[in-house]
Amino acid sequence: MQDFFNVQDIKDEYDIVILGAGPSGLTAAMYAARDKQNVLVLEKQFPGGFVAITEWVENYPGFADGIMGADLSEKIYQHAVKFDALIRSGNCTKIEIEGNYKLVYIENREKPVKCKAVIVGFGCEPKKLEVPGENKFYGRGVSFCATCDGSFYKDREVAVVGGGESAIEEGLYLTKFASKVHVIHRRDKLRASKIAIERAENNEKMAFILDSVVESINGDTKVECLTVKNVKTGETSELKVDGLFIFIGQTANTELVKDLVDRDEWGFIIADESTQTSTPGIYVAGDVRTKEFRQITTAVSDGTVAAKSCEKYINENFS
Repeated sequence: MQDFFNVQDIKDEYDIVILGAGPSGLTAAMYAARDKQNVLVLEKQFPGGFVAITEWVENYPGFADGIMGADLSEKIYQHAVKFDALIRSGNCTKIEIEGNYKLVYIENREKPVKCKAVIVGFGCEPKKLEVPGENKFYGRGVSFCATCDGSFYKDREVAVVGGGESAIEEGLYLTKFASKVHVIHRRDKLRASKIAIERAENNEKMAFILDSVVESINGDTKVECLTVKNVKTGETSELKVDGLFIFIGQTANTELVKDLVDRDEWGFIIADESTQTSTPGIYVAGDVRTKEFRQITTAVSDGTVAAKSCEKYINENFS
């Protein structure tokens, strides 16, 4: 296995630099390296992205019985490594254009890495509720990862905010530990898939508080209760819980490239079907790209297209 933290072997020049080692970045690395491109992947956290901390994946082709997220991430990672893509820990701090080349600056490295093309695959960050108590109790009762923190709530009551697929799936996971999981959703219907909703409704540990939002997260040194408001009646009530898990969507990590590529009003990078951004030689893959669906399968699809598009761009501009 490659030494992820051994940044000393990063060279000064590559054909392609990929920013982010989630499913899209790793897939792009595998395709590009297999096509004999010299590839560097930089990841500031850990390879695999959020898939690596997802307990169970059951909608990835080829795994009819499901697969642990960590195992799926490891398989994709090893596939990229097999073809000699260099995957290293590193935080990109700036990208500059130098003629047809791109200069990628890496934290704690004096000299930038020069490359012919860049694939942006930063991923997203969980959206916050922006209510009183959220920041105060982060890590002390407020969480954005059920897989990471669910085991702390054995035989306790918790709440999940959100009505989409992630909220319901993570809520179901929490029933392995919690005595009760309250799902709070601002609309009158959940937005998750029918099969996920059916499982949740049939789980005796799950309860639903619809047409409602969290107004504040309350407690002394840890979460003790939530102030919940019904958006139709305006009435507020207190819900006693020991933990709150928030799954209301994601924010694109695109601040670094805001002056380089066009973004939509939510900060997601605009690209055509080839994943080409508004700047030649800069491509985008995965959840930071404007698109309707954000799934593991759509991420790996983006990675494939981005890698092949980079190869075409390099052949046309550097031959």
